[in-house]
Amino acid sequence: MTTRVLLSSSSVFPEPTAAAFQLASALGYDGVEVMVWTDAVSQDAGALRGLATHYGVPVLSVHSPCLLVTQRVWSPDPWERLRRSAELAETLGAPTVVVHPPFTWQREYARSFVDGLGRLGDEFPGIRFAVENMYPVRMAGREFVPYMPGWNPTETGYPAYTLDLSHCAASHSDALEMADMMGAALAHVHLGDGTGEGRDEHLVPGRGTQPCAELLTSLAGRGFSGSVAVEVSTRRARSRADRESDLRAALEFARQHLSAPTPVDAR
Repeated sequence: MTTRVLLSSSSVFPEPTAAAFQLASALGYDGVEVMVWTDAVSQDAGALRGLATHYGVPVLSVHSPCLLVTQRVWSPDPWERLRRSAELAETLGAPTVVVHPPFTWQREYARSFVDGLGRLGDEFPGIRFAVENMYPVRMAGREFVPYMPGWNPTETGYPAYTLDLSHCAASHSDALEMADMMGAALAHVHLGDGTGEGRDEHLVPGRGTQPCAELLTSLAGRGFSGSVAVEVSTRRARSRADRESDLRAALEFARQHLSAPTPVDAR
């Protein structure tokens, strides 16, 4: 089974969600991951369905509004935001909802997170709620973890995970070891690179120090059946042409290494 390569709508920021569909179609991506944020189109199933139909690229994953800047999207209640994300994914036929671990100040949400995900899984049996690996924050020589119970979801254990390579760089963790820990529950990949400088860089794959090629090559041997979403930062692109160039390079990198011969053992 060929692994589908998606374009995250966050990769076109500061352009709007609609631009992700246009660029995904023009560059030959297999689909789009919608980052739900303050752009009204990203929250609207009808508008997203219209874009998917117009440009011929389906929505194949939905990123729930878990960022600091999206804490008021749809509702201040994180469970309501996650339920709305699942409803959006179900309506659009997307099999994956990406979710972050709770923030440390979301104590009640954190206490019920594991059981709540189980209940949502029962309510939306066709959707995998893939919990994403995050990273500690380093400032002024200090480090703190803004997630509860931590930034590494495998230490808690969930039915499905999203592996983000840029986050691996920021946490100074080995992406291949992280994939090993996720095991058969690895449901989704966010493809971006980083240098390990301690911040979330989301570089075009191949422009940092992460084992992006090795991870992609290993997926078939891991029995991976999910999608790979290109999640890179192009906010500093000087023009639309530069943004397209970066996104084309990321897609070519993904396709090249996903089609490379797979070792007998993943590691």
